Amino acid sequence: MIWTVYLSGEIHTDWREQIAAGAEAAGLPVEFVSANTDHDSSDAAGDFLGKPEHNFWRDHQSSKVNAIRTKTLLEQCDLAVIRFGDKYKQWNAAFDAGYCAAMGTPYVTLHDEAIVHPLKEVDAAAMAWAQTPEQVVELLKYITA
Repeated sequence: MIWTVYLSGEIHTDWREQIAAGAEAAGLPVEFVSANTDHDSSDAAGDFLGKPEHNFWRDHQSSKVNAIRTKTLLEQCDLAVIRFGDKYKQWNAAFDAGYCAAMGTPYVTLHDEAIVHPLKEVDAAAMAWAQTPEQVVELLKYITA
């Protein structure tokens, strides 16, 4: 079986690449999928439909276009890894975690100990909490064995 793992959350570090490289080096039967991680093109995802006059409506339009991909990939994944960084608030990641919890899709959170308290509800529904990409790779090794 090839596991489909959705990588959600923070886009300002290379955590996705670290997990993918670790999984590849270990020869794990996984494929990784993700939302659009390019900030500018994500913000402009709906611009081809016409640029609204107010930024609220531009964000609204683009978020719906982005949600087509996100919703579909989350519904099809076997596991989600949801990363919360310390620099920005990842509201989209919290939403993805809630969506996974509602669907019964297992997810793992990935974040530093410093933000355990604000993520207590998100972590409570998670199957595991990892602090490093290497821990996620170890988890993938175990579940795919």
